Formats: sequence, structure tokens, C-alpha cells
Amino acid sequence: MSNEVTELIDALHEGRLTVDEVARQFRKRTWPRRRRPLPETYMDAMAAQFDDPDVYVPGSFDDVIAAYGQRKITLDQLQVLSDAVAEAQRAEDAGNEV
Repeated sequence: MSNEVTELIDALHEGRLTVDEVARQFRKRTWPRRRRPLPETYMDAMAAQFDDPDVYVPGSFDDVIAAYGQRKITLDQLQVLSDAVAEAQRAEDAGNEV
């Protein structure tokens, strides 16, 4: 399944883009987020351990993690891209564009 994130990662993997170029694009994106309510009690926290795992969200950070698992990106590249995603989300939270 192809989307903007997987296309950028493929370009990085194939040497058509550098990690800095991909990170720059990642900083410009709005990233889908999962928002689960925080458990209110210890028992709620324990019960949450038995919930189904989150489903795959195309165009999300899931694609970045999958690329690392598929050895399309290195650990160093994963760190750079992870930092870029976090920066984009912080900017979004602050109401700013990067």
C-alpha cells in the first residue's frame, strides 16, 4: 500500500532522496495520532493491557516503523525521521507550522 510516507521512505531507500530531505518533508506533514483516554485507576490500566493492539494507520508513523523492520532504513535514519515527526507534532500542538 503506497502513500506519501512510504513513497518518501522508498525514495530514501533507493537513494533518490537524503534522510535530511525526507525529514524536511516529514516536518511539513500533519501526522495522524491515536488518542486513547488515560486510565483513571490502576484497574483500568491493567484492563487496558488486554485491549486489542492499535490498527495500522496508513500514512502514519506506523509506516516509518515498518520501514525499519523491513530494513529499508537504518537505526540512525529512524532516529532522524522520528525526531522530525515529533517536531511536526509539537509545532501542530503549538498551532505553528514548521
